[in-house]
Order: sequence, then structure tokens, then C-alpha cells
Amino acid sequence: MNLSELTTESADPRFAEIDTMSVGDLAAAMNAADTTVPAAVAAALPSITAAIEATAARMEAGGRLVYVGAGTPGRLGVLDASECPPTFSTPPEQVFAIIAGGESAIVSPCEGAEDDEEAGAAAVDAALIGPLDAVVGIASSGRTPYVLAAVRRARELGALTVGLSCNTGAPLSEAAEHAIEVLVGPEVISGSTRLKAGTAQKLVLNMFSTIVMVRLGKTYGNLMVDVKASNGKLRERAVRMVRTITGAGPDEALAALDANGFNVKQAVVATRFDVTPREAAARLAAAGGRLRAALGELS
Repeated sequence: MNLSELTTESADPRFAEIDTMSVGDLAAAMNAADTTVPAAVAAALPSITAAIEATAARMEAGGRLVYVGAGTPGRLGVLDASECPPTFSTPPEQVFAIIAGGESAIVSPCEGAEDDEEAGAAAVDAALIGPLDAVVGIASSGRTPYVLAAVRRARELGALTVGLSCNTGAPLSEAAEHAIEVLVGPEVISGSTRLKAGTAQKLVLNMFSTIVMVRLGKTYGNLMVDVKASNGKLRERAVRMVRTITGAGPDEALAALDANGFNVKQAVVATRFDVTPREAAARLAAAGGRLRAALGELS
């Protein structure tokens, strides 16, 4: 593919003289450019929705969500995946990222790694990707060799595959079962896809992990009831959630959390039904871990 034909590699004439602009004018120009990103994501919502629905179905069956990327897209995948354990109490192996160049590439750029097709396919094999898994390939250009090879190999192994790019008609879209193309246009600095393209990818990945986890019962309404209360702020949040859902006072909510290992959902069930931690855990298990179902609030 001729890179000069890619929108993400194009030069926007509006920014041709940014090196002569004042800091204030340049900040305003970048901000104005960034405001176009949500609209680009909105235009892609039908394809985003279909991909998330398919991913949630795989994960409900016991599968994993796996991001694959190189450079900035790879780091965005790592960032999104790393937020899932503390936010939703997912085991690290349920949502994770594969980045070209390995873990060291997260902080030390390894730009040449993105061209290694064999490594992309091998990383998928090493992760033991299978039919229950959903693999999301992320590449601003939509033609990164490492990502393309990883997605193609994942598809061969029966996994659900998604291609997230910022160009139309991208090879990644053809390689994946679900194609998401968020067309953000040329960057303020030509080719610097950590800017608008990176912002668009972050927005889409936010949707992926959040909506999948909501579908898996990881929230009660908009409350983060599966949070790992591992610091003072999160413990205080846990107390507020138990109080909000049950109407308990602060002391009662804290006592229930203490008795239930600071498991918010279990503390809520124990408080609502005045049962032991073991009974609360059993009720939650019978409801598939879904708090609303365990509380009998679903018809």
C-alpha cells in the first residue's frame, strides 16, 4: 500500500504553518481539531455496536477480550486492558493486550517491531487464542503488518476478530470479521496518529471494555459494584454504593463490607436479605454474579 494515499498520512493545509503560530493559537487549533473526533466515532457506531455485541456473546461463553497493536495503538490497548481488573475485578487473563515488541515497548518505543508479521502470528499462538476469544486489532493506518498477521491468525483459529483503524478500505478491515473505520482525517502534525486517531481509538476502546462489562453484569445501574476496593478512595466509594443500594447507614454498610471481604455485591445482598456472607455468595452465584438478578429486580 502506498502510504501517501492514506488519509492518516496526509498533510492538512490548515496546519501548514503551525511552527509560526503562538502557543495560544496553536492550542486553540488543536482543540478545534479534536472536537471533530466524537462525530467521527458517532459515524462508526453501527459497526462498533455490532462488534461489541459479538464480543460480549463470546465473553459470556467464557472467552477473553484481547487487544493487539503496535506503537501508540498497542499502548492504548495495554492501557484499556490494565484498567479492567481494578474497575471490574476481572482476572488479568480475561482482558489483556498484545503489543509489538513485548512489554518493554510500552515505555521504550520499538518501532521496527510493527513490521514483523511472523511475530504477530506467533504472539497469537502463544496466547492460546481460540474460538471463544475476541481479538481486536488496532492500527491507525489499518495496514500494520504485525497487527494484520495477528488478526489473520486469530481468525484462522476461530476467534472473533475486529479491526479498528482510521482509514477507509483498510487491509485490516478486510482481514477482520468486524471492521471499524473511524475517519478522523489528517492530523495537526502530518502522520502523528497519536493525536486524533489515538483519541478516537481510546474512545472506541472505552466503549468496548465498558459496555462488555456492563453486559456481563459488572455494574448495578451506573454503579461500579465489582470494583476492587484497594485504597481509601475506593473503600469510601464502596461504602457509598452499599448505602445507596440498600439504604443502610454508614456504620452498617462498613460492617457489611468488612464481613464480606469488601465485596460490594455480596455486602449488598447480605444487607438486603440479612443473610450470612456464605448465603450472600450463594445467591450471587445462582444469579450468575449479576446483582440486579440476585436482588430479584429482573422480571
